[in-house]
Amino acid sequence: MNSQDARTLEKSLNVLKPGGKLISISGPPDPEFARERGLNLGLRLILRLLSRAIRIKAKRRGVKFSFLFMWAQGDQLNKITSLIESGAIRPVVDRVFSFEATNEALAYVETGRAKGKVVIKVR
Repeated sequence: MNSQDARTLEKSLNVLKPGGKLISISGPPDPEFARERGLNLGLRLILRLLSRAIRIKAKRRGVKFSFLFMWAQGDQLNKITSLIESGAIRPVVDRVFSFEATNEALAYVETGRAKGKVVIKVR
């Protein structure tokens, strides 16, 4: 799954085997997304054009591209919280920064060396 910029999205295609599927939460939205949302013809055409380049590249590599629209849902967040609290899943936290060190945290993330989540502590 990709949640980064366009360059990372294209690099992600290169690590997939033929038959693989690249799922992106950072776009571009694809025609299937437009269809599922019942968007009008004009918006469907625009989204088709926006995602055309990455869909063509994916097809050439023998993989499928798909856009995943994410939004918070209370019941899902409650289930995830229960799984974390029970120890069934454990998030990997690389580093925790204070809110005052936000710029330092962003610089650290940009190095690409983080091995897990980088957390900014608000309180």
